[in-house]
Amino acid sequence: MAPARTARRAAALGLGALWWWAVLRLALEPGAGVLEGAVAVGGWGLSVLPVHCVPRRSAAGALGAGRWRRALRAAVGPPGPATARGTRRSGEDAAAGPYGP
Repeated sequence: MAPARTARRAAALGLGALWWWAVLRLALEPGAGVLEGAVAVGGWGLSVLPVHCVPRRSAAGALGAGRWRRALRAAVGPPGPATARGTRRSGEDAAAGPYGP
C-alpha cells in the first residue's frame, strides 16, 4: 500500500473514532458539553457534503447537451407558425374543437 493511502486511511479511522466518541458521549453522559456537540455536528456536516459528485460531462453514461430537445424535434417535427390563442383556423368546427368530434 502506498504511504499516502495508509495516511488517508489512518486519518479517516482516527477522525471516525473521534466522531463516535463525541456521539456516544452526548448520548450516554449527562455532563457532555459544547465540545462533543461541535465534533458530532461537524462530522455529520462533512458526511452530507457531495464529495462524490463529478461534472456532468465526465460522469459515466452522461448524456450530451440538447439530447432531449433533438429527440422531441425528431418526434414532433419542426415548429410551425403559431396561431393566436382563441382564434380558429379555417375548417375547424367551434363545437368539435381543433382535434375533431
